[in-house]
Amino acid sequence: MTSRERIIAAIRREPVDRVPVTPFGFGHLNPREGVGKEMLEATDPFIPAGAGGGQFVGTLYGERVSAEQDGAETITTIRTPRGDLTRVYRRTSLAGYTVKFPCQTREDVEALLSIPFEPAHPNVKAFLDAKEEFGEQGLVLAGIPDAICFLAEYMSPEDFCLLWALDPEYAVEATDLVQRRLITFVDEASAGGVDAYRIVGAEYITEQLGPKAFQRLGRDQDAELVDVIHEYDGIAYYHCHGKMDAFIEDLVATGIDALDPIEVEPYGDITLEAAKRRVGDDVCLVGGMDDMEVLETRERAAVLKIGEECLAAAAGSPGYCLGGTASGTFTEPAARNFMALVEVAERFGQ
Repeated sequence: MTSRERIIAAIRREPVDRVPVTPFGFGHLNPREGVGKEMLEATDPFIPAGAGGGQFVGTLYGERVSAEQDGAETITTIRTPRGDLTRVYRRTSLAGYTVKFPCQTREDVEALLSIPFEPAHPNVKAFLDAKEEFGEQGLVLAGIPDAICFLAEYMSPEDFCLLWALDPEYAVEATDLVQRRLITFVDEASAGGVDAYRIVGAEYITEQLGPKAFQRLGRDQDAELVDVIHEYDGIAYYHCHGKMDAFIEDLVATGIDALDPIEVEPYGDITLEAAKRRVGDDVCLVGGMDDMEVLETRERAAVLKIGEECLAAAAGSPGYCLGGTASGTFTEPAARNFMALVEVAERFGQ
């Protein structure tokens, strides 16, 4: 099998010649040279491609945004029909982070949504170009947010939680409104040739709001999104970091084809064996190994042992990809460990 065939077969829960070994992207490496190229040729990577942005705010948003620099801070002003909103982003020698989000209250969210909306169009060319370049060497995925990302992007974690706690009906209303915009975007992208998506955003609910919130703000909306993808026979690959034990059945009930990254404690709270037992007949599980805490830092022998344990835990039915936590931040040590895991997958298959 080619890498693309192997991944798609695993996602469809069909027989494979061996379990796919699936880095997410190439981390800090160049897939066209050196170790990055070696990893591309040896493993079965998921290859991220941009699908374009502006799904929630549209093309007219940019005309209302201006930014100025004040020392280490970038101050962005969003001019809405109901008044200005401000984002403050601070950069240090080590990191960059938002210290003030544009929206603190329901009224701020309403102001943001009062900006006249003109739909953004997906960047289908970027996806098709990546698919042509990498061919059968991996599976190209167009990254898209789900509807909850709108509130999580424009509100601080605290204010996001308070909106759900104090005004849950409006949280649902706002999410449903931007969902309509997102569906139009994905429908256009799929019609233009995008046939595989990586959906992100669920962890904003699972880590901050709880199971009832996912049932109101995520499950039905994401199921609708997956339905649109499936109408074009596309693949819906779903990403959710962190705690998954209380959510995994609801996550899979959206109809997704694959779920990553299945993190154990302290980052998550479910084992691969438990996930396989509970939902393994209904979805392809991806992950079980941490990019940075395992693949990047541990010796080859330790990594291979964990890989063998993952394969044993996932055995029993089709539908598993031996991958990391999809951080996309690894370097050469992790790449070489990913390549070594191919040997484990081949022995396990025999």
